[in-house]
Amino acid sequence: MDIIEINKVLSNQVRIDMLNWLKKPEENFPKQVNVPNFDDGVCVCHIQNKTGLSQSTVSHYLTMLQKANLLIATRHGKWTYYRRNENEILKYIQTLSNEL
Repeated sequence: MDIIEINKVLSNQVRIDMLNWLKKPEENFPKQVNVPNFDDGVCVCHIQNKTGLSQSTVSHYLTMLQKANLLIATRHGKWTYYRRNENEILKYIQTLSNEL
């Protein structure tokens, strides 16, 4: 785990907002269209709509979060869904607690 890299990824309010929204997707996003529930996460299109940012910016932010292991991506056909990687987030918090 690279704490510095994760901290860099988390140094942006929108990326933190994305993680917060994905914590309770059923409260923060509309019903999924191509899948029955939020088990595999939230479609990029819903995340983009909520941020109000361009598709390329949102995709870049989601990729950064995924590369930091904070998100898990799942493909369903041509759509990508993102959910939080709870194990890695907890490990990050524990590492911070132990090192600081």
